[in-house]
Amino acid sequence: PVGQEVEADALRPALHRALNQPHQLVERGWKAHVLGEAPHAFPSFGEAVKTLRAAEGDAGSDQFLPPFVVADDEGKPVGPVEDGDGVVLFNFRADRMVQMSKAFEYPDAEFPFFDRVRRPDVRFAGMLQYDGDLKLPTHYLVDAPSITSTSGEYLVKNGVRTFVAAETQKFGHVTFFWNGNKSGYINSEMETYYEEPSDKIVFDQKPEMKAKEVTAAALEAIKSGKFDMVRINYANPDMVGHTGNLKATVQAVEVVDRCVGEVIAATEAAGGRWLVTSDHGNADDMVQRVKATMAPLIDPDTKEPVPCKSHTLAPVPVCIGGSLPDSVRFKPDTEFASPAGLANVTATMVNLLGFAAPPHFEPSLI
Repeated sequence: PVGQEVEADALRPALHRALNQPHQLVERGWKAHVLGEAPHAFPSFGEAVKTLRAAEGDAGSDQFLPPFVVADDEGKPVGPVEDGDGVVLFNFRADRMVQMSKAFEYPDAEFPFFDRVRRPDVRFAGMLQYDGDLKLPTHYLVDAPSITSTSGEYLVKNGVRTFVAAETQKFGHVTFFWNGNKSGYINSEMETYYEEPSDKIVFDQKPEMKAKEVTAAALEAIKSGKFDMVRINYANPDMVGHTGNLKATVQAVEVVDRCVGEVIAATEAAGGRWLVTSDHGNADDMVQRVKATMAPLIDPDTKEPVPCKSHTLAPVPVCIGGSLPDSVRFKPDTEFASPAGLANVTATMVNLLGFAAPPHFEPSLI
């Protein structure tokens, strides 16, 4: 019923980021939401969150709460998904949604990932069709934007051989999202994708994550001479920043700093050009702030600043270097009809590769 308190679990256990990772985390979510099975049961949603946050300590954010069910006086789970129910996924992150869509839509013969026990006959829909290639989900509320003429398509058509690397947590960002929400290669003869499996831990436990492995893959690609472009993403500042652990985040940034330095050095040694940027802030500000004064928000009980575990709204830097002609400069702000942003990075990258950017791209920064 609409408004009924039902089973719940943390975002990460039920909706895993990786499109091609094992489904253990999705299985935990399925057991809670559909089967009504979870390691914790509470009489109300509020009591569940309050109790589990206290028990989990620093790990007790919504992101990492363990699965739980809301149960009645007899201990029976309230509101598991049953035949005839309606299920709507309103998340907009395709990588998290595709796996759950498979669990609800695929017949047993096409779903080898875990034993669902039962697959309720429901009216299932997504906010969008999260994967146009797989047509998942079949029913959706809003047409997904059609993203065409991407930079990846442009590079392939112009003969640019590309190597792409990231660990699992950000692999979709440099492949699926980069390619306009399309799975797989644009052209497997021109592109090589490398995914380093992420550890299945809370990332402040290992701030270095897989930065060194991603760096090693990038260095090998650069030194091989087989590629015209190497595209990599470091997950550490974002994923460790999301834990709110300042000490661990500092360590994460230090690791990435060293790794980026190695990649830049190798690029310059190979006579190449480089571009470094970010898609948003996170590790740049690790405390919540009073909006009126921007002073740190202080916890009245601990007298310590309240950690910030979310993205920040700070502008991100973009840096370029390598074998650039002396005349290359960033354009002054006055040359842009509207403030420059991430969209302008695409034409900049294309220029650095030696091409004129297509007219439908936002203007280059250089």
